[in-house]
Amino acid sequence: MNSSENLNTNWRKVASTIYRKPIDSKIYGAVDIDVTELEKYITAQRKLGVKTTLTYIITLILGRAIRQEVPELNTYVKRGKIKQRDRVDATVSVLLPGGQMGSVKVENSDQLTIAELSKEIGDKIAQSRKGNENNTMQSKSMLSSIPWPFRNWVFKLYRTITIHWGISLPGIGLDSNSFGSYVVSNIGSVGLDTGYGSLLPSSNVSFVMILGSVIKKPVVINDEIVIRKIMTISATLDHRVVDGSHGGRMFRVIKQLIKNPEILELHPQ
Repeated sequence: MNSSENLNTNWRKVASTIYRKPIDSKIYGAVDIDVTELEKYITAQRKLGVKTTLTYIITLILGRAIRQEVPELNTYVKRGKIKQRDRVDATVSVLLPGGQMGSVKVENSDQLTIAELSKEIGDKIAQSRKGNENNTMQSKSMLSSIPWPFRNWVFKLYRTITIHWGISLPGIGLDSNSFGSYVVSNIGSVGLDTGYGSLLPSSNVSFVMILGSVIKKPVVINDEIVIRKIMTISATLDHRVVDGSHGGRMFRVIKQLIKNPEILELHPQ
């Protein structure tokens, strides 16, 4: 991980001052990924008893990308300075009964294998769908129960204390790292081909990854047109802490690991 001194360049100090979160500090990027072979790999893993999905594998790949190539994505702004997180945690959006959206958090997502991460996410999703809420969901329920306009005042107070000042409130399940390092959401599961996520004003997340639908498209391979399964993945990045070049490095790692998913069967060295 980079030291605090290396992260807080002159530009980062200026960026953290002139940009407000998340109104005018967003970078967007997208890339089409060929997942034809990856889907075959997922089918093979399921036959071995590993209940994984494209969402789970991309979540793991992002954790590995942060660990290996772009630790700058595992940072946030606190009191005008860029801070490095102690670990890499992921938040995965899930669809709950009744069409409501929820989320599950996976700690140390960069250190898990495909089997370990898939089981942990699957278990947590099952608990969420049974009505067992995590801290983030409990906080959402608590906030929604407060009448307007008091709800707005409470949220502003929470954001000031936890996000701007970096002070945790564990007694009520609120802290400055509630959403972890990054968020993954599969909008393809609800029929959308592509889209861009928002940088939540109630979180310190520096990037959100959106997975679109898997669509059969004609592509050129070895000068021949063939039909492949393509998925668009898009990222929203916080320009206060990262630049477009960091997104480019991240997408390169994603492409590499998608072509070699067997690497994810082992713990990182």
